[in-house]
Amino acid sequence: MDDQENERVRPARAADVPAVRAVTDAAYRPYIERIGVVPRPMEADRGADVAAGRVFVTGDPVVGLVVVEAFADHLFLDSVAVHPAAHGTGVGRRLLRFVETHARELGLGEIRLYTNAMMWENRRIYPKYGYELVERRVDGPYDRIHYRKPLG
Repeated sequence: MDDQENERVRPARAADVPAVRAVTDAAYRPYIERIGVVPRPMEADRGADVAAGRVFVTGDPVVGLVVVEAFADHLFLDSVAVHPAAHGTGVGRRLLRFVETHARELGLGEIRLYTNAMMWENRRIYPKYGYELVERRVDGPYDRIHYRKPLG
């Protein structure tokens, strides 16, 4: 597979579910000790998300993915996962660009997401990509920072 194909973001297929789970686990496992609970993306039913068309992947083999859900007034970015072996290679940037393009294609003018307050790496990254802090809210065992990005 050539480099351009390897950089493409595409809808996940049923055959990708094991890789989606593996990349999600690898990306989020380091946070378990820090936040004191298993991150919600690790417990999500990614098979159902793939079947519903909410998961998009990149790489062959899969090294990164996003899980999104369209609402009437925004695209919710449920999860971004990049395998640790692919950190620093532009995979995350590619996925965030894809989410923006996807939202625009759906006619949605805003992206929303949240991250755990203890995932400080994310709290540094999202503002660099134009995400604005909306609020901090505790939801059960999760202390979450909510962001939005108006697409204009």
